[in-house]
Amino acid sequence: MQREADFPALLERLRPECQRIIVQYEQKRSALLPIMHLFQGYEGYCSADAMNAAAEMLDLTPAEVESTVSFYTLLYRRPVGKYMLQICRGLACSINGAEDMMAYFREKLDVGQLETTDDGVFSYEEVECLAACDRASCMQVNLDFVYSLTPQMVDDMLAAMRAGTYSTAPMAQIEAPGRTWAISQESDISRGKKSPGAVGVPLPNNAGGVGDRSGIIMLDHILARDVEFFTKTSERAVVDARQVVEVREEEGSHAGH
Repeated sequence: MQREADFPALLERLRPECQRIIVQYEQKRSALLPIMHLFQGYEGYCSADAMNAAAEMLDLTPAEVESTVSFYTLLYRRPVGKYMLQICRGLACSINGAEDMMAYFREKLDVGQLETTDDGVFSYEEVECLAACDRASCMQVNLDFVYSLTPQMVDDMLAAMRAGTYSTAPMAQIEAPGRTWAISQESDISRGKKSPGAVGVPLPNNAGGVGDRSGIIMLDHILARDVEFFTKTSERAVVDARQVVEVREEEGSHAGH
């Protein structure tokens, strides 16, 4: 594919910018999100090539990169439309007609949740509160806000996007998107398969955390009883028992007062 042939050239063009991003952080891995946003800005989504390149630059495994990208809804692992239409379905918007507006979008575009139109122009998503409750119902177009929606506004908006005259620029699109950008791996996982980023990676299910290639460091601490969980609500494990004593002593002194 032409896209595969062009990626090395894109990588070399973006590598200086990636390095400028990396040196801003004390730990290289902290640059992962801005680097993935950078690639997505040029490709329209976070391609496997881009994730592998980020892993190489940041000394991470492909599995670590993919697990991070998959966590954030504004990073896409499959191609999406040139215009991402995100309609708020929060309480304020629902009270102010969001249900009718979502139904209107679905009818006009012939799409459902997390789907892209057949021409690849529009991707549609119903999202949680966009924090513009005073101007409900609202939406975002490629993260630009649109307020106080009406059917006429939707008609004018879609027509301008198709004509290339809409005020918000279209996103990059190097590949024609499929019907959906959602990735469902439940059936693959049930058959014992792993995500692409975990293929060929030693111990991709590492439970021990960053730097623990064996995946048993925390288990060893628990079995040796040198880790103590304190307070009912804490999810953190303290390796140094003295820290637990100090915390409890401090809590006791406050209680005495």
